[in-house]
Amino acid sequence: MISNLKLNNWRYERKFFISELSKYEIEAVVRRHPAMFSEIYYERTINNIYFDTFDMMNYFHNVDGLSQRVKFRIRWYGDLLGAIENPVLEVKIKEGQLGGKLHYPLDSFSLDELQTNENIHKLIASAGLPEELRQIIICLNYTLLNRYTRKYFESADKKFRITIDSHMKYINLSHLRNTYLYELNDYKSNILELKYDEDSDADAR
Repeated sequence: MISNLKLNNWRYERKFFISELSKYEIEAVVRRHPAMFSEIYYERTINNIYFDTFDMMNYFHNVDGLSQRVKFRIRWYGDLLGAIENPVLEVKIKEGQLGGKLHYPLDSFSLDELQTNENIHKLIASAGLPEELRQIIICLNYTLLNRYTRKYFESADKKFRITIDSHMKYINLSHLRNTYLYELNDYKSNILELKYDEDSDADAR
């Protein structure tokens, strides 16, 4: 785990995988909730490049439900390929149901079939990361590219946020060359996530 990087934005993040209802049915349930959720922001497409060890340690820690786990990803919004503007390196740390993030802005880059794992590492190296974090990431490889649409809701008292993710796509990444043609699409599953601060846990139930 990352020992010396301090987070001050811990919050509960509870995910629910839903395949029995459509995105629109889930949204209708959220809007009818007594907490009076309303939509904030606009629906947008999220893209992520995930990093992991050669034996996929971070992935298996997540699948096995370890109480302490970490994810490393580059996130951006909008188009999947071509010129990528305003990408951000995110380090997502979980302690049980509590989670927090570290954010590091990256330079713009191009995602195409000439992009390689080595080039991505050079991009991250230029971001001025803390030394402990830099030493961890240089030992990782990019493994997965995923993409989905997200809608955002907030309760009337602003204590709770809900996001609904849908139209998910997954692409395995090669270290050297990628055509991004072989993707797995999941149009049946949706992910609802409830997010709130530590002191609102009793009301969340």
